[in-house]
Amino acid sequence: MEIYHGSYIKIESPKIITDVYTKDFGVGFYCTIIKEQARRWAMRYKDNSVVNVYNCQIDTSLFVKDFGPISDEWLDFVVDCRAGKSHSYDIVIGAMADDQIYNYVNDYIAGNISREQFWVLAKFKYPTHQIAFCSQESLKCLKFVKAEYISNGERG
Repeated sequence: MEIYHGSYIKIESPKIITDVYTKDFGVGFYCTIIKEQARRWAMRYKDNSVVNVYNCQIDTSLFVKDFGPISDEWLDFVVDCRAGKSHSYDIVIGAMADDQIYNYVNDYIAGNISREQFWVLAKFKYPTHQIAFCSQESLKCLKFVKAEYISNGERG
């Protein structure tokens, strides 16, 4: 399958990002199957925007968690990861808590809204998806294909 990573640089050899654990699925190298989402990630960088393209063949011997649609289990996992708790998965796949959902997760963590209120508010405006490669072994599933540079004219 083809997957994408939005960045400010070409990344032929991905690495696990460990300095920011407060991501949805903890430390890792994050990609998506949705090219437009990777473009949005890349366009956060003003001067350089790059969509890195990879072929991905997931090794069946790896410990993989695939959440599918958002669920209570997904919410609890995201809350734990954002609190800095580690997990033992090599790869985690599921929906992404976009900016709006991120705020609702924080409100839930802070006790400002209940779990039921979270689910009422947590309606996605567009589909989201992420794959977190969380171990060195998991990175072996990725084969760099190309880097697509986004010019200023494509920024809209």
